[in-house]
Amino acid sequence: MSSYRRVLGVLAVTGVATLLTAAPALAHVTAQPGTAEQGGYTKVAFRVPNESATAGTVKIEVTLPAEHPLTSVRTKAVPGWKAQVTKAPLATPVESHGSKITEAVRTITWTADPGVKIGNNEFAEFEVSMGKLPENTDKLVMPTAQTYDDGKVVKWEQLPVNGAEPERPAPVLKLTPKAAAGGDAHSHGGDAAAKTETADNTARMLGGAGLVVGALGVGFGIGAIARSRKATSA
Repeated sequence: MSSYRRVLGVLAVTGVATLLTAAPALAHVTAQPGTAEQGGYTKVAFRVPNESATAGTVKIEVTLPAEHPLTSVRTKAVPGWKAQVTKAPLATPVESHGSKITEAVRTITWTADPGVKIGNNEFAEFEVSMGKLPENTDKLVMPTAQTYDDGKVVKWEQLPVNGAEPERPAPVLKLTPKAAAGGDAHSHGGDAAAKTETADNTARMLGGAGLVVGALGVGFGIGAIARSRKATSA
């Protein structure tokens, strides 16, 4: 009897571990897709999950890096939310399409209308078209503040330390070198988005498959123990 209990315990622990490791980490505020081409324009969706079981998200504020100013930032309308784009003066003016730019967008804030919120076990995406992306860096770090309707503010602003992901990582857009001549900078952003979405879907499918395999493993193990007990009793 004790041996059966030990086997059952091992199977249960293994099944739970499989379920936990198969589940994707979706709790962070992230920039989707996470990659774009240097020097081009791209569309980024800030994916915001609600982590609270008792409160809803009613405000999102994204801060863009002052050291890498973007001369064009446009938000996509989100039903039930108002977007506000705030600019700030540049320490050093930049040239864009023959014009001198003296200010750039520093923050983008989305505020929910009364009665609207991102609820428990929900997420929302806030899309932004941005450019021209810098060519002198390999990433844009965009700290984000998430405000709940109970007054709590969660700041997603931390960077990895020694390769380890922090508790509250800031959304990051990784920038890759320009593609070979002949391509369209605007189309590359779309291609990157498609590839990222495909990889995202594949990861979710694999995660779901892992959940099924873990559950089946536990079920088969318990069934095998039951059959063995019947055989021993006979």
